[in-house]
Amino acid sequence: MWEKALDRILSQLMVRDQLRVRFPDGQTRIYGPNTGETASLEIADIAALRALCVNPSLGLGEGFMNGTLTFNERGLEDSLVLLLRNREAGQLPAWLRAAHHMRYHARNFIQRNNPIRSRQNVAHHYDISDDLYRLFLDADMQYSCAYFTDPDMSLEAAQEAKKAHIGRKLRIEPGCHVLDIGCGWGGMALTLARDFDARVTGITLSENQLKTAQRRAEEAGLSDRVTFKLEDYRHIRGTFDRIVSVGMLEHVGVPNYGTYFQRVNELLSPDGIALIHTIGRSAPPMPHDPWINKYIFPGGYVPSLSELAGPLEQAKLWQSDIEVWRLHYARTLRHWRSRFETHRDQVLAMYDDRFVRMFQYYFTVCIIAFEHQMQAVYHFQLAHERNAVPVTRGYLYSGNVQGEG
Repeated sequence: MWEKALDRILSQLMVRDQLRVRFPDGQTRIYGPNTGETASLEIADIAALRALCVNPSLGLGEGFMNGTLTFNERGLEDSLVLLLRNREAGQLPAWLRAAHHMRYHARNFIQRNNPIRSRQNVAHHYDISDDLYRLFLDADMQYSCAYFTDPDMSLEAAQEAKKAHIGRKLRIEPGCHVLDIGCGWGGMALTLARDFDARVTGITLSENQLKTAQRRAEEAGLSDRVTFKLEDYRHIRGTFDRIVSVGMLEHVGVPNYGTYFQRVNELLSPDGIALIHTIGRSAPPMPHDPWINKYIFPGGYVPSLSELAGPLEQAKLWQSDIEVWRLHYARTLRHWRSRFETHRDQVLAMYDDRFVRMFQYYFTVCIIAFEHQMQAVYHFQLAHERNAVPVTRGYLYSGNVQGEG
């Protein structure tokens, strides 16, 4: 049964390249024309075969994690790129297209992300161990897209460039009170306090990140100017001269975009500036990858620009600038994956082989999304007043600012 189901899937999918599949019973079948490139896949057991037929995206990731799906010859990344290329040119059977359609329309339920669920989602990924993240992040523990003003620059330099670029966009003046929504391990908040003479309130839902950020503020002698809180963006009160949010919007969920941008409106001072840094799609909306949603970022979602346009308009904020970073996140992820592989033995000692393979798959599918799909990073600069920032981008590149080139 399941052999026939996968046979039907691959017969419709492989239209440009060739895929050699070794089934659990030892048979090998070839799919696709002999005119493109070739990859091979070995399926170790019936459970992995069944998972591929029921939900290919989820089954593929789980099979790789479990070691029951093996990509020979080309390796994981090249094989996944080949499959994606054929997925875009071919089609899936009707039952898989229907399931894809249902997941898309179920996103309002899947991503409802109330405050309790949001904290659970954050804990799933961010509260496992700071020691793990120290193995592959830069020294400042920036877990978001770096800004490569030079493609050959180090990860540390590119993350400094990212923070400097955001600081420029915020037009911070000495004494400005900045709200950092989703402050992570505190690197952005500490940078804005140290390099831009700001007062910063950072909020997070991760207990691990909160403890680390508070300790870092004390060690840097910035506890009098930086405050970190375990708080949801829906509950914070006050008025702030500047608002920054880096890598947070991906965790908000489609049903909450209106609330999120309305809170930015309410919290931002009349002459204030906000900068929202988020992954986004330059293509129509689609359901979030089920493997990513289950194992990496539950409740997460990468929005299309069309999904953000309505909530932004309803919040009645000026979109004073929208910048799109292409390929910067792919470079960031390649640095992370390389560092992770360098410390593979240490990760194995902390967890197990399945965990290592999970992160390998995570980095790889994300690299492919930024290099081969319509995915990028957006900067939404928002303000109440149309003249809150200069009318050209010249101010971003004049003078010498740490990290910029």
